[in-house]
Amino acid sequence: MAHDIKAILLDIDGTLTNDGKVITPRTREALLKCQEKGVVLVLASGRTATGLSTYAADLDLAHHGGVLVCYNGAKSLNCETGQVYFEQALTAEQTRRVLEHMKKFEVAPVVDHGEYMYVNDCFFTVPDGEGGRRLIIQYEGHSNNYLLCEKRDLAEFCAWPTNKILNAGDPDYLQEHWQEMAAPFEGELTAMFTSPVYFEFTPLGVDKVRALKDTFAVLGIDRSEVMSFGDAQNDLTMIKWAQIGVAMGNAVDEVKAEADYVTGDNNSDGIADAPQPLAVGATTARQPPHAARPSGWWPPR
Repeated sequence: MAHDIKAILLDIDGTLTNDGKVITPRTREALLKCQEKGVVLVLASGRTATGLSTYAADLDLAHHGGVLVCYNGAKSLNCETGQVYFEQALTAEQTRRVLEHMKKFEVAPVVDHGEYMYVNDCFFTVPDGEGGRRLIIQYEGHSNNYLLCEKRDLAEFCAWPTNKILNAGDPDYLQEHWQEMAAPFEGELTAMFTSPVYFEFTPLGVDKVRALKDTFAVLGIDRSEVMSFGDAQNDLTMIKWAQIGVAMGNAVDEVKAEADYVTGDNNSDGIADAPQPLAVGATTARQPPHAARPSGWWPPR
């Protein structure tokens, strides 16, 4: 069965950007051409809206009705109008309880509000993979366009609903203690890894697909008209949900197993080389995973 592609879902880290956190020129050009043909681009990430703003500007989403799905699906909004399509947050009480509980662990909680990320320790570090340590909180603030503000007691200070609570920590420590961290909130909140150094709390049932369903209902786009790209476990639901799911060459095995295609990696313009013609009015059909290059290629010419 063939389908028109009207929207493309794009994870950020490890998918849209290379290891230097940059959209390469060839990938950017391909995605701009798709927008010129009327395809809606959706940036879907664990990042905040502020954290996605640089990439949204690079792809000119505000002039093409592009969409941001933030906080792993806790919020979605239109880049052009600011219209919020979906939002779900932890209550102020849940926020306080999580932050109070996390005092028991050797982690650095992060809560964003306005232009600030509020933290306990701006100088918290994690292993850099090369035998040294990395200033992970400073990296998180800088890469997401936030100012940092230290507070002695986040649980007392953060008296507002929040879309997520990020906790940074050493990978080995998080693996050893994540079940203890999550246990008091089982059945109430979602707790998950979004990278080896990040363990997050979000509202129960939140994922990227939950937000996408509400978003596309407003936009009049059916899931049969959607293509998705991803690499990590938190991309798995949207890879399975979209009519065409594409795993990056650097994707984890679980994502590759569920994808319709495996393309090149994020450092080699895997998005630009995806085996689908994406012009509006062109049709795409499901083919076996790892399919050979079809005769029609995108971006539309």
